[in-house]
Amino acid sequence: MFIDHIRIYAQAGDGGDGVVSWRREKYIPKGGPDGGDGGAGGDVVLVVDPSTDNLRQYHYDPKLIAEHGRNGAGNRRTGKSGKGVIGRVPPGTVVYKANAETVQEAVEQERSEEGIDLVPVADLTENGQEFVLCEGGEPGKGNWHFKSPTNRAPQEHTLGTPGEMGVYYLELRRIADAGLVGFPNAGKSTLLGKLSHASPKVASYPFTTLQPVVGVVEFPGFRRCTVADIPGLIEGAHDNRGLGHEFLRHITRCRMLLFVVDMAGSEGRDPVSDLQVLRTEVKEYDEELARFPWKVVANKMDLEGAEENLKAFKQRFPKVDVVAISADSGEGLDDLKQMLDNEVAYRPKQ
Repeated sequence: MFIDHIRIYAQAGDGGDGVVSWRREKYIPKGGPDGGDGGAGGDVVLVVDPSTDNLRQYHYDPKLIAEHGRNGAGNRRTGKSGKGVIGRVPPGTVVYKANAETVQEAVEQERSEEGIDLVPVADLTENGQEFVLCEGGEPGKGNWHFKSPTNRAPQEHTLGTPGEMGVYYLELRRIADAGLVGFPNAGKSTLLGKLSHASPKVASYPFTTLQPVVGVVEFPGFRRCTVADIPGLIEGAHDNRGLGHEFLRHITRCRMLLFVVDMAGSEGRDPVSDLQVLRTEVKEYDEELARFPWKVVANKMDLEGAEENLKAFKQRFPKVDVVAISADSGEGLDDLKQMLDNEVAYRPKQ
């Protein structure tokens, strides 16, 4: 099961209370105040874990609840701090806070006509990155803190403060250097399998890929780049037709978009129309995304009619960079790899 967005409830621990206590020992009948402080409440922390590739664990238990701090005790003994809780998330997780303090309130808002307001609070992209989602409550002070020359028997003490809590939405946006964008059956999965060691599902029917798959392309000199196979789009994806938004959000992290077009026009498709529709869908979803660097990968060049279609395509889009390939036969893959190496490959520091 692949989960890339989910609602969770998080609650940090409350701080423990400070106490009123008096030192009472043999031969010291009036030893003065010795009430201890409470313990701090535990934090709720999100940590980016590269070994985690989706948010499935929160599907089964959508709660992150830390322990409360213990109350203080006599003899200036501080209460035990509450144990924090760590939630592991994959790189590329965006965290939103809902304008609700309980799960039930969030559900009711989501079912209403107005829906639920979400405020972005964190964008977690780096391996090992930590974000305190909810801070634990501050501990209360015992009465010994309030002792003074004029107040030798203080009854004052403070209570621990409540820990933060809230309803949050976690949304995974895949991180890759280049994203393969195209209609179903354009050959994106086959292409990714040939470029990298990824093993996406490949078949001759639409929507074989139902979740983004990221592969690593290796180059000489320890250079590399990551390429994401984004599930096939359909016309109207920007309006969330089909699984439009589920797919489109995963390309917002890419440094370059590669529009994979079936240049042979198999299944009655028109390469020129396909590119126009794909570009429109991306722009309608996010105008900033439409300004990303992009190129066209003309796939299926080994099939009949592809050469003629490519000539017409270049006449229609003379300024568009086109890399002609056949993912199935391997034709043109070296040129595509060279382009990726030049454009987006990571180069280790010398």
